Amino acid sequence: MSDLKQMYTTVMDDHFPGEMTITFGDQVLTYRKRAWKLSDADGNLVEKGLRYGENPGQEAALYELVNGNLVLGEVRFIEPGRGLISALGENQMVQAGKHPGKINLTDADNGLNVLRYLPDKPACVILKHNNPCGVAMGDSLADVFQAAYMADRIAAFGGCAVVNVTLDQDTAEAMSNMYLEVVVAPDYGPGAVDVLARRPNLRILEVPRLDKIRDYRAVRFVDFKSLMDGGIIVQASPFNRVMSKDDLTPASCQYQGRTYQVDRQPTESEYQDILFGWAVEQGVTSNSVLFVKDGRTIGIGTGEQDRVGVAEIAVFKAYTKYADRLSFERFGLPYKELELLVNQGQRPGEQADEINHQAATDKAGLPGSTMVSDAFFPFRDGVDVGLKQGATAVVHPGGSFRDWESIEACNEHGATMVFTGQRAFKH
Repeated sequence: MSDLKQMYTTVMDDHFPGEMTITFGDQVLTYRKRAWKLSDADGNLVEKGLRYGENPGQEAALYELVNGNLVLGEVRFIEPGRGLISALGENQMVQAGKHPGKINLTDADNGLNVLRYLPDKPACVILKHNNPCGVAMGDSLADVFQAAYMADRIAAFGGCAVVNVTLDQDTAEAMSNMYLEVVVAPDYGPGAVDVLARRPNLRILEVPRLDKIRDYRAVRFVDFKSLMDGGIIVQASPFNRVMSKDDLTPASCQYQGRTYQVDRQPTESEYQDILFGWAVEQGVTSNSVLFVKDGRTIGIGTGEQDRVGVAEIAVFKAYTKYADRLSFERFGLPYKELELLVNQGQRPGEQADEINHQAATDKAGLPGSTMVSDAFFPFRDGVDVGLKQGATAVVHPGGSFRDWESIEACNEHGATMVFTGQRAFKH
C-alpha cells in the first residue's frame, strides 16, 4: 500500500525538450517548456515541470507560446505574451502545495474558459476532472462560492475553485472549511492567503491577466487532438458567439409547409439564465445537458452518448445534490452518511424520509430553471425530461429536422425556447 501512495507523491522526470517548434507552412510557432523551483516534502528545492500527466507514470510537460503569430485564412490565433495558466511562474504560486500535475492545471484552464464568457460580476467555477461541478455568479464572492459549492458538494471534494475577482478573507474562510486541491484567483485580499494556507498542500495560484479574462472571449488557439496511431487532428478552438440576448433567436422552424414557433419570449431573468447557462456549457464535456437557475447550476449531465439519457442524468444529479445539500444544512451530514446511519439504526428513519420528501416536493429546485443543451434535440423526448420537472426555458442550437416537436412541447408547458445557431461540442 505504501508503494501505491508513493506513486501519487513522486514528481516524475520528463524527457520532453526544453523548446518545441511547430511549423504551419512558412509560419513557425515556438514554445518553451515550463518548470518551477519548488520545495519537496523534505524541504529541498527541486526544479521540475509537471508532477505527471493524467496518471502517475505518464510523463507530461507544459509549454508556453513564446514566439510566432499564426494566421490561417481569416483566423488570427492567439499571440505570444498572453499566457494565463501556461505563464505561471514561482511568483504566481502563492503557495505551491504539492508540485502541480496536468489535471490541476487543465481544471484551472477550463475554469478560465467558462469565466471568460460570464458577465462582469463575481463568479466562481468549481471543477473536477476538467468538468464544472458547480458554477455561480452574483454580487458577493463569498455567497457565490457557497452557491457553487453547494450545487454539488459531493463532486467538489478535492476539486479546483476558480474565481474572477480578488479573493477576500470571508471567501477564504469558506474555502478553508472544505478540501480543495487548487484555488485560482487574479489576486488575494488581506488575510486571505493566511487563511487558505492552513491547508499546507493546497495549491494557491495567482494567475496573471485573469482580471482581463473577458479580453480572451474572441481569442482563438490551435487545438491539437492526438490519435493512437501517432496522427494529429488540428482544429481552431471553438468560438462562443452568444454574448447577449440579441445573439439568440426565438425558436421557429418550417415543417411540411407549416411554421412552428414558440408562443412566448423569455423574461429578462430567463434571458440572464440562458446566457449564464450557455457560458457554462462551453466548459462541459459532450454530450451534455445542464439546468441552471438564478445564476447557478442545479444539475450537470456530461459525456453521454444519447441526449435524452444525459438529460435524465442531469435531473438525477439535481435531485441527488439537492438531497445532500438539505441533509448537510439540517443535520450536518452528507445524505449518504445519513442514509447509512438510518440503515444501521443510529438515526431515526424519519430524518431521511424528511429529506426525500422535501426534495420530491421541491423537485430539486428545477421548477423555473433553464435547460441547456450543447446540440439540438433530435426528438422531443429530451426536452420533455426538463419540462416535466418544471423547466420554463430551453436553449439549444436548433437545426433538428424535428425542432417542431420540441417547440410544440414547450408551448404545451408554457415554456419558452431559443436557438443559439451554433453547437458547443467539447470532447
